[in-house]
Amino acid sequence: MSASADLETIERINAGDRIPVVFIHGLWLLPSSWERWARVFESAGYAPLTPGWPDDPDTVAEANAHPEVFAGKSVGQVADHFAGLMERLKHKPVVVGHSFGGLITQMIAGRGLSAASVAIDPAPFRGVLPLPISSLRAASVVLGNPANYHRAVPLTYDQFRYSFANAVGEEEAMELYEQFAVPAPGEPLFQAAVANINPWTEVKVNTLNPERGPLLIISGEKDRTVPWAIANASYKRQERNENAVTEIIEMKGRGHALTIDSGWREVADTALSFVKRFTTDGEEGAS
Repeated sequence: MSASADLETIERINAGDRIPVVFIHGLWLLPSSWERWARVFESAGYAPLTPGWPDDPDTVAEANAHPEVFAGKSVGQVADHFAGLMERLKHKPVVVGHSFGGLITQMIAGRGLSAASVAIDPAPFRGVLPLPISSLRAASVVLGNPANYHRAVPLTYDQFRYSFANAVGEEEAMELYEQFAVPAPGEPLFQAAVANINPWTEVKVNTLNPERGPLLIISGEKDRTVPWAIANASYKRQERNENAVTEIIEMKGRGHALTIDSGWREVADTALSFVKRFTTDGEEGAS
């Protein structure tokens, strides 16, 4: 969805009274990865919005044909982009994000801009200390070459299989790769890698803002990119907020592709159930 299309969607949402739900994708995916989620939340009475990161192409084919458009996107730039969109909404939105989108979801919540938030396998922020071996291996695709800081980096199928699709069968993994995988900017991974030694990092979350709102962290049991150790450390930082509900759920048998693989609906329903507890306009509908 283009920036102009995002603004048109916001105008349409503002013309109604449904609570908006903003979905934020992570690295190596596009907004289209949320299409099924958007339908589920719309059926439940919400107004979905699936914006891209700045300059996101509309399709996977276009993204793979022009990978250069992804380069040079920092975490702070992307967070400000989404914050700017949310500030145009008449009602404070629910925010749902995956991976680096889950990090940005928490940054947005820390600015007091969300009514409720769901961070799924979220990338770590400053203060989250665990560095599991599997996470380092997944990130080495980018971090192994310093020149990747300013580049867009695609995943090979084997890299996608390891980092995203390790919890599904070979045939499904290949289908997910062909349907969803696109290049990603290298800069956010380099920023996250040094966040705990860089006091000026953009990769930081205001976990104590009393206006943060309720937050659910969802962790895939078999996630190699953001294992339980990272998700739980994020939760431990967030639960220090005495003014807002903070919860964490582990999805058994699920990997990093849990938002797009054949078990996506269970994760979507888990997120929706949490959101309904803290919003008043969402009503159960047909799926």
